[in-house]
Amino acid sequence: MTTRWQGADAPRGDDYDARWRRLAESGQSIHGEADLVEHLLRGTGGTRVLDAGCGTGRVAVELAARGFAVVGVDADPAMLDAAKVKAPELIWVLGDLADLESAPDGVGADFDLVVLAGNVMIFVRPGTESRVLTGLAGRLRPGGLLVAGFSIRPDRLSLDDYDRAAAAAGLTPVQRWATWERVFYDGGDYAVSVHRRA
Repeated sequence: MTTRWQGADAPRGDDYDARWRRLAESGQSIHGEADLVEHLLRGTGGTRVLDAGCGTGRVAVELAARGFAVVGVDADPAMLDAAKVKAPELIWVLGDLADLESAPDGVGADFDLVVLAGNVMIFVRPGTESRVLTGLAGRLRPGGLLVAGFSIRPDRLSLDDYDRAAAAAGLTPVQRWATWERVFYDGGDYAVSVHRRA
């Protein structure tokens, strides 16, 4: 079975990046995810970040520019090809988030933070959400953070289901916001959730 992303009629590679370029050229910030990651790791000494579902590397490349050691993993070869062109010096891994055990050793473990930006959780293979979170939690060092932002889609993944899967993966809730810019979450249709590995 394919991921929902593979079945989506969505732009890939350079076409995907063009949207972000237009937003940046219009003066909008396109680095809310990187800003939040930097905020969460500031003062902890943490520098290792796994960008899970990294796509074309927008978040990973920005984090690397800020001094973080980043590994990007994605199941879409076209997206990873675009990421490799932007930053060939970074580690880019082709792999399914629901099956990280079979991914190459480049993914590694002991990350200080795993970030899932860009609605990754609602694009994984249906029924694998819990396995994805368990696998990613296993890549975190004790006390490491998992941060995921996604549209609340009851037909795909509700917040209650996400929280249950996170708890089953050994993750405890830390914070929830409505945006990557840390706007208070009051029940809207998008959430950024922060969980910690025990």
